[in-house]
Amino acid sequence: MFEKLLKELKQLDNTKISIPIDTDENGFFDRECPDEECMFVFKVHEEDWEKNFKDESVFCPMCGNESTSDTFCTTEQVDNAHKQATEFIEGKIHKAMKDDAKSFNSRQPKGGFISMSMSVKGHTPQKLIIPIPSQEIFEQKIKCEKCESRYSVIGSAFFCPCCGHNSVEQTFNNTINKIESSINNIPTIKKTLNELSKDQAENTCQTLIEKCLLDSVVAFQRYCDIMYSKHKNAKLKVPFNAFQKLDIGGELWQELFNESYQNWLSDTEYKRLNILFQRRHLLQHTEGIVDEKYIAKSSDNKYKLGQRIVVKEKDAIELVNYIKTLTTQIRNKIE
Repeated sequence: MFEKLLKELKQLDNTKISIPIDTDENGFFDRECPDEECMFVFKVHEEDWEKNFKDESVFCPMCGNESTSDTFCTTEQVDNAHKQATEFIEGKIHKAMKDDAKSFNSRQPKGGFISMSMSVKGHTPQKLIIPIPSQEIFEQKIKCEKCESRYSVIGSAFFCPCCGHNSVEQTFNNTINKIESSINNIPTIKKTLNELSKDQAENTCQTLIEKCLLDSVVAFQRYCDIMYSKHKNAKLKVPFNAFQKLDIGGELWQELFNESYQNWLSDTEYKRLNILFQRRHLLQHTEGIVDEKYIAKSSDNKYKLGQRIVVKEKDAIELVNYIKTLTTQIRNKIE
């Protein structure tokens, strides 16, 4: 009675259903980190995915998680593929059952006292496979300096998804861009939070400004640490966090280049840089309360012992600009 259905079920048992994935207009298609703590969505160029990427090893650009290529499908792609595969199978089964019903009905005698017929209810599910659409184009496109694979992200990326390379330049630029974006968005953030609470708005924005100061120095430390190690005459061991201290870090560059921070900034700029670095030290270690060490190292006569420093948006912007100037000089010297 169910010859067609049984035959179809046997064929489906060995059938692999392939669901194609569309690329966006620039040739990129969507990927997603399989780590549930991350699930960062990014795009890779289709040509590079086929040519450069390895099935056994793909990296998340955000967290660096390494996994097999088949685990990087997005949640939307998995849901879409599951839905289409289910509808495809249901369509095959539905058609087989209708064919069996038609065959059964054609074999029934006509005009007898008892008549039997078979019918299959319901609409016919989708039988065609439709490519899974791509998300909208991501504006930020990156080309790995090591393997030259192309990928695209929203926000920050620290690792190449193809080879896992962590670019110091890219990481530094991402951090600086985030800091500048945070500073530029403070008026908007304050305006939005003022509708809820003026105290909350003021405290949040002040914390954000101070964090920009902290993050700028950390980014500078990491950048200098890696760039210094690339030089053939670099010392094998340098003091811990040496580049968070302008005097120690400056001496290391002086030994390599015969010039340093004070050659790359004016006297006024270097004094301000030193004050901002020392204020960052206070925020990190004394919650911003002025101590004797700060007064001695910064020569800042605006504060007395026991006061708390005040950091403004202009201070954070000023520090970022000094750091960008210094890192440009370092990059040029190393290259």
